[in-house]
Order: sequence, then structure tokens, then C-alpha cells
Amino acid sequence: MQTDPIADMLTRIRNAATARHERCEMPSSKIRLGIAKLLKDEGFVDDVRESEARRRPSPS
Repeated sequence: MQTDPIADMLTRIRNAATARHERCEMPSSKIRLGIAKLLKDEGFVDDVRESEARRRPSPS
């Protein structure tokens, strides 16, 4: 069985909105961050932030 990280991300956002949570946290990746910024630009989410503490160093 394979997982779908993008579907998981969208489900987390949808569930948080349904439960009227003010924020939703999830693991970060470049593609997820890009999609989240697109959702913000289109008005589906209010804000997108990446936590400094959770950033992984880029491989050299």
C-alpha cells in the first residue's frame, strides 16, 4: 500500500476547516509548501508559514 502525501495534506486542511480550527500543522516539503502558497494566493487559506524549528537542512 502506498501513501499519497498531497492527498493527506488536503485532507488535513479540509478536516481542520470543518472542525473550525484556526491552524493546521503538517510535515513540510518543497511541493507541499508550493501547493500551500498556491492555495493562499487563490484565497483558500489565510496564511502559510513554515516553522523555523521544523526545517531540515538541505543536503550539501
